[in-house]
Order: sequence, then C-alpha cells, then structure tokens
Amino acid sequence: FMEVFIASVLGGVLGILFLIPFRKYFVKDMHGKYPFPEATASTQVLVSGEKGGNQALPLLVAGVVGGIYDFIIATVGWWNESVTSRCLQVLADKTKLVFKINTGAAVLGMGYIVGLKYALIICCGSVAVWWVIVPAISWLFPDLVVSAGSSSVTASQASAEQIFQYAKSIGIGGIAMAGIIGIFKSRKIIMGAVGLAAQEMKGKGKSDTAVPRTQKDLPMKIIAIGSLLTLIAILLFFYFGVMEGNLLFTLTGVILVAVIAFLFTTVAANAIAIVGSNPVSGMTLMTLILASVIMVGVGLKGPAGMVAALIMGGVVCTALSTAGSFITDLKIGYWLGSTPKKQETFKFLGTLVSAATVAGVIMILNDTYGFTSGQLAAPQANAMAAVIEPLMSGAGAPWLLYGIGAAIAILLTLFNVSALAFALGMFIPLELNLPLLVGGLINWYVTTRSNKEQTNKERGEKGTLIASGFIAGGALMGVVSAALRFGGISFDYSAWWANPASEWLSLLMYVLLIIYMIKASMRIKK
Repeated sequence: FMEVFIASVLGGVLGILFLIPFRKYFVKDMHGKYPFPEATASTQVLVSGEKGGNQALPLLVAGVVGGIYDFIIATVGWWNESVTSRCLQVLADKTKLVFKINTGAAVLGMGYIVGLKYALIICCGSVAVWWVIVPAISWLFPDLVVSAGSSSVTASQASAEQIFQYAKSIGIGGIAMAGIIGIFKSRKIIMGAVGLAAQEMKGKGKSDTAVPRTQKDLPMKIIAIGSLLTLIAILLFFYFGVMEGNLLFTLTGVILVAVIAFLFTTVAANAIAIVGSNPVSGMTLMTLILASVIMVGVGLKGPAGMVAALIMGGVVCTALSTAGSFITDLKIGYWLGSTPKKQETFKFLGTLVSAATVAGVIMILNDTYGFTSGQLAAPQANAMAAVIEPLMSGAGAPWLLYGIGAAIAILLTLFNVSALAFALGMFIPLELNLPLLVGGLINWYVTTRSNKEQTNKERGEKGTLIASGFIAGGALMGVVSAALRFGGISFDYSAWWANPASEWLSLLMYVLLIIYMIKASMRIKK
C-alpha cells in the first residue's frame, strides 16, 4: 500500500508543479486553437445548469439520450458496442484489413467537439497503421514473431489486432518525438518561466497586485522550491524503499524520472487539449523501456530491477495523468473566471486523497479477484510486464519502430501537420478514432449548411451543447453500469455479440443517433 501511495503522491505533486509554468501557454495564449473537448463539455454543463431554462433543456435531453444509449450497450448489450469487418472473417484473416468503429454516444460527442481538422489527422494516423503498416508487416515479413498474449505467433498467422500490438510502437516513437519537438518549440516559455523563478527568488518579481486575479498562479518561487523538495523526497523514497540503498541507482532513477516527467508533461497537456485522450500508457511504456535499459546499464537487473522500473514508471505515469487532467480543470476555470492559484492549491489536496483511494482500490481488487487469476484482463499492464522482463534480462527494445515513429513525427512537423495528433492516431485503437471523424464531419455539416455566418455559429454552439450532453450522459451511466457489475448485477450477452446481427443492429442505432444529433443541432430559435 505505502509503495503505491507514495509513488502516486510524489508523481501527482510533480505533475502539478511541472504543469503550472505551462498553464498560461496552453490555457490563455493558445485559446481558440485547441478544442479541449472534455473541458468544453464540462463548461457547457456548468454554464447551462447555471442559466437553466431553454439553455439547459437541450443539454439535459442529450444527456438522457446519450446516457440511455450507452447504458443499453454497456449493461444490457442489446446491440454491439462496435461495428467491424469481422463479419467478413475470411477477408479479415487473409488481408489483415480490419474496419472497426465504436458506436457509443460519448465518443461521437467527443468527435464533434474535437472538430474535423484534428479528427482527420488522428484518423490518418490510424489508417496508416491499421490499413497500411499492419497488412504490410504480414505480407513483407510473414515470419516475424509477434506476441499473442502469453504465447507468440508469426505475422502470417497472427490477427490484425496482434500485429497492431507490435506496430503501435511506431506510434509510441512518434508521441515521444512530438514531445521533444514540443519542448523545443516551447523553449522560450520554459526559459521565461525559469527566469521568472530566478527573479522571484531574488525578490525582483512582478508585484502580485499587478496581475489580474484570473491569471494569478502560485508564485514561481513556490514552484521552484516545491519541485526541488519533491525531487528530494523521490530520492529518499528510491534510496530507502526501492534501490536497496545504492546511491548510483538512486541518482540515476531520480534524474530519469525528472527528465521524462518534464518532457512528457507538455505531451499530456497537448494531447488532452487536442483530443481529450491522454496517451499515458504509451508514455509510461516508453518510460519503462528507457528505465529498464539505463538501469541495466548501471548494473541493476533481475527482480529488483523490475520493481525499480515499475516504481519509476508509476511516478511518471501519475505525473502525466495528473498533468493531463489538471489542464482540463484549468481551462474550465479560464472560461468560468476562476482563480488559477486557488485551483492549483487545492489540486495538491486532491492528489493526496486520490493516491490513498487508488492504492486502497488496488488492494481490494487484488483481494477480490487476484491479479494472477485471469479475471482482470489489464492489457496495458500485461504489455508493460512483457516489455520489462526481457529488457531486465538483457534483451533489446524495438528501437527501429521507435525510430520510424520519430522520423514520421519530424516529417509531419516540417509540413506543419500536428505530429502528436497523427501519432495518437497510430497508438489509440482504430475503433476509438473513427468515431472522432464521424463527429467531426457532423460538426462540419452542421456549421456549413447556411449562407448566414451567424446561423452556422448558433448551430455549431447548439451541437456543442448536445455533444456535451452525450459525453456527460455516457460518463454518468458508465459509472452506474460499473456499479451494477461491482454489485453482482450483470447480463451475459457474449453469444449475442458474437452474432453479426448485433453489429447490423448497432449500425442502425448509430445512424439514428447521428440523425438525431444533426437534426437537433440545426434546430435553433430564430
């Protein structure tokens, strides 16, 4: 419990401290350039609830529609959650070409808010990996061995999904390089933040009264001292609790955590700002790979090395998760007129409570199901374990795939295309990316049907309200569905979902949902 709790607290605090200097850039300076789908939805809920009446009604109706729709899928299973080309099984197995789209209301709403531009870039990344790279690996390298759960198969015998688990390392490389590029582009902001901290430490900073209330952050002096104290706490935690009292291992681990967390903090914030999805697992996987390779290089191997790499990955993972969610909070606050300084102060308390809660939940899950029982699938955790074990035994990492992803990111940046959005598309599963494009197309359609710019604007805002309702309703009913399962109330619909008819019904319901969204968005009061 204490290892999980301390790693989570220290990582969460580090994520908050590393993000605050970038708040002004992401929230204020880039206002209007990033869609911030989750922040938009949350703000719409708050504003509509405050206004009430006609403003709240469309949101409430959309929330009920989206909530019931997603509840039926997740709990009762009347129709399938995805439409795939698996009904053409022979074609899918031979060509390794698989089409998948999630038909949930919440993801569709997310796509509407993301908009057509970023949705298209994300889907191009998905198409590149699923419909070009995956089939190409099968055809050009049929004898390549890929992981298939606890065993391994050749690419010619593997499914498209199994090959994707291998190929998505290209996306991880792209995400990492996008982070490096982002740091390079933000170098002036970073230097400005460092300079401001130095001035405040000397007592020469701008007077607090000269800054508008809605732009007041915690003083840079507190950020600098807090970051230093947090890194010292991590050092002590590593030295006494993880690294067996070895100073070389400890210093190496702390430097790695500090550099990677700082590098990927902007990536997490950028990803949330663009698509509302934080590629934490991909960045954590990259952290584990780097940690394992470097720790083996300094002499830490075997089970002790695996635990050390996992704890380091846990600190970084929590830092990135916290930073990603916090930028959403800060954007909501920017729209509503809150004081960032107060949000930042109370976020530390929230991190403390969350760390204790999640550590307890993990203990309960282990006692109830057992992580080795097979009842908890934990695909990302299994992937991370599969990466750490061979690396700690001296095996290599797929550096070639990471390099290809990095090269793609550099090339896209040269052509002024969002490398992060494209890399996210290569890493996040296809079924979650295609709905973004559908939602983006609905946004484009709704906002271009009239010759009057004001009409298009009002329709777009009405659509955002409905999309926000879909997201809120889907999220709320998702919690209800999980609570029912936890209480032992569940329905076995696996046999029905194995029937292609469940997918045809899902497609029909999805089309009806799209029609409702378009009609409701375009219905505005004159």
